[in-house]
Parts: sequence; structure tokens; C-alpha cells
Amino acid sequence: MARELAFTGAARRAERPVRSIACLAFVAILGVAFWAGAVWIGEHFLRMAAL
Repeated sequence: MARELAFTGAARRAERPVRSIACLAFVAILGVAFWAGAVWIGEHFLRMAAL
């Protein structure tokens, strides 16, 4: 039991903000990639409809 408490101590708490920022950045990149793909597909549909 004492070993588990050592792993959840101050050393582990210091990593949380970095992980949270990294997670938010990853989600933001995924969101940008999704919308860029959606716009790209929409442009292709509009070009096909114009022909």
C-alpha cells in the first residue's frame, strides 16, 4: 500500500498540467484536421456539381 501512495505523490502531480495541455493540443489538431477534410470534400462536391 505504501508503494502505491509513493506513485501518486507530488512527482505524479507535476505531470498533470503538461498532459492536459498535450491532450488539448492533440484534440485541437484533430478538430482542425477534421474541418479541413470536410471543407476539402465540400469543395470537391461543389466542383463536381458545377460540371
